[in-house]
Amino acid sequence: MRKTKTLILIFTTLLFTAFLSCNKTDDASGDNTDYRQEMRDFVMSISRYAKSINSNFLIIPQNGQELVTANGKGDGAPQAEYLASMDATGREDMFYGYVKDDEETPAEDRQFLLNLCQVCEQHGVEVLSTDYCSTPGKMDNSYALNEQYGFISFAAPERSLDVIPVYPEKPFNENDSDITQISQAKNFLYLINSENYTEKQDFVKAVSATNYDLIIIDLFHNEAPFTTDEISALKTKKSGSRRLVVCYMSIGEAEDYRYYWQPDWKPGNPSWLEKENPDWEGNYKVKYWDKGWQGIIFGNDGSYLNKILDVGFDGVYLDIIDAFEYFEESRKK
Repeated sequence: MRKTKTLILIFTTLLFTAFLSCNKTDDASGDNTDYRQEMRDFVMSISRYAKSINSNFLIIPQNGQELVTANGKGDGAPQAEYLASMDATGREDMFYGYVKDDEETPAEDRQFLLNLCQVCEQHGVEVLSTDYCSTPGKMDNSYALNEQYGFISFAAPERSLDVIPVYPEKPFNENDSDITQISQAKNFLYLINSENYTEKQDFVKAVSATNYDLIIIDLFHNEAPFTTDEISALKTKKSGSRRLVVCYMSIGEAEDYRYYWQPDWKPGNPSWLEKENPDWEGNYKVKYWDKGWQGIIFGNDGSYLNKILDVGFDGVYLDIIDAFEYFEESRKK
């Protein structure tokens, strides 16, 4: 009898342990979402939609270059369909700013980013490299290093991207050529924060007085969208030649200062809205694969992308592509 009770106790213990183990496994693997592929699919859908309206419209995802290969490293198998969906890729902090602005990026991190960006170049995807440095010598070095690897670059003196640099006095590789394709660009200006300009016209005038081949700006100035005429004016360099004008749009976070934001929104309402980014006030993580969020970004007349297309931008600069990292880390916890 005692032996039977002992066996029952052992069996019960093993069964309970197995139950806990199964529950633990379910908690860890219950979410089988491939966050990387979901972001690839999102970008590819945006690309297909935009190019169905304007075949020459540029698609430029920023950061998240881990998505261009199967293993997220430079030696991985290229994700051909994803690479084919973009015309260029934006990369921040390649040589300066990865740890701290105006500080060299550590060699190991630099090489990791370089390897992935070179995969992009090998597949016909131009690299737009933004380094954050303000010391003239470091800015010079940033431009020289990026040119060495065939990247189009911009040395940004402010992380807030709110100034036209006073150094160098002229854009690096300034030229008078007409720029109608991104492969022709030799430099660019990243100026998405126009708060230093009281009126839109002041901003348009200041940018028009430069010879950058490509400019990246926001759709709005103080919540007022730029008009077709204003975007048309910005497409002409000071020299009179043509340049490209690309619009910034975040697709991996929602911003509470955008036109689409509703007063009653908070994390969990709507269901795809996640917690606020602790490093950027007013920016909220989103379940970017959710159709509700995607409908705000593209696919209908009232979507963000349509507003960009309607006023005549040459392309879109997609930010927070690396949002998959947040969800991968959350799943581990």
